[in-house]
Amino acid sequence: MIQEIDQEYIAHTYARFPVTFVRGEGALLYDEHEKQYIDMGAGIAVNTFGAADAVWREAVASQLGKLQHTSNLYYTEPCAKLAEALCRRTGLKRVFFANSGAEANECAIKAARKYAFMKYGDESHATIITLKHSFHGRTITTLAATGQDAFHTCFGPFTEGFAYADPEELESLEKIASANNCCAVLFELVQGEGGVRPLSLPYIEEIKRICEKYGLLMMIDEVQTGNGRTGSLYCYEQYGLSPDVVTTAKGLGGGLPLGAVLFGERTKDVYDPGSHGSTFGGNPVCCAGALSILDRLDDALFAEVKRKGELIKDLLSDSDEVTEITGLGLMMGIKTKRPAKEVAMACLEKGVLVLTAKDKIRLVPPLIISDEQIKEAIDILKETLKENSAN
Repeated sequence: MIQEIDQEYIAHTYARFPVTFVRGEGALLYDEHEKQYIDMGAGIAVNTFGAADAVWREAVASQLGKLQHTSNLYYTEPCAKLAEALCRRTGLKRVFFANSGAEANECAIKAARKYAFMKYGDESHATIITLKHSFHGRTITTLAATGQDAFHTCFGPFTEGFAYADPEELESLEKIASANNCCAVLFELVQGEGGVRPLSLPYIEEIKRICEKYGLLMMIDEVQTGNGRTGSLYCYEQYGLSPDVVTTAKGLGGGLPLGAVLFGERTKDVYDPGSHGSTFGGNPVCCAGALSILDRLDDALFAEVKRKGELIKDLLSDSDEVTEITGLGLMMGIKTKRPAKEVAMACLEKGVLVLTAKDKIRLVPPLIISDEQIKEAIDILKETLKENSAN
């Protein structure tokens, strides 16, 4: 019934799996028939501590009983305290709150161009370098920033001012930076939608060198890699980088819509009143939930995230049907002989939820998933892959 209503009244922008969820607890979800599923997707890396997390739920409910919204014309405690916590944890200086990763990246793009305008006095240095295979959002501008041709059809004309470098080809980055009037490099350390592709350390070092040589802002998209997902608060910390701008969303809100842009020393004053804004950004309920998430993202949890990622790799190491495993922490891409979409559907039927990214199975479970749940899910995944080889 629900699926029929959805098909009748919801815009057909999603190819949904044929299941209707009604409740969950931690890394387990239940459909309308009370069938249980192990959640290896966490709402696309959103439900950091799983479904119906008690601490998060209490923080959200408590704030709902006080005040649900004021707009950014006024101050609220959760918004200010979350910004303070993010700055203290990262060493970055200021925060702008949005509602999503795409909006956070829009804000970062605007910030880079305004920074260049303030520096040069005109719009001559507006080009932003992004990487092929990247993904930065679904607005017209963030689609333009996305380095995948598949996203550059149907919706043109797209926002100008982006140049796409080949990841892992050092000469490509230098060539673009030297031939264009650039202001920034925007990149993901692990290209999530592009196939869960981590950048290599030499290439990351090259990005750093190019930014320093040409005076470009280093802007890191941590929408999916951040908030503990890859085994540190933000992935860039594992590489000793000092970004000028960091964008994040997904797991920060723990299930409520919240994006954030963190500004470093060079960019902290780029915006002045009226130059950017958001009606719902920094919503007190969303920020209260996020504070309950951030408070529990500590070194002990990060160590567990890394360990569980290694556990998944070990469990898959004896499967002849797996041809490649990529990713960091609990953000993993698994290339299989059987088409990824077929595998995802077959796993769903067996009670395991997995995602896809390009030609890979993508695993981004709640960070609190147990070893037993991981082992059961991977056993079912391997069983599903074996069925393919038998056919």
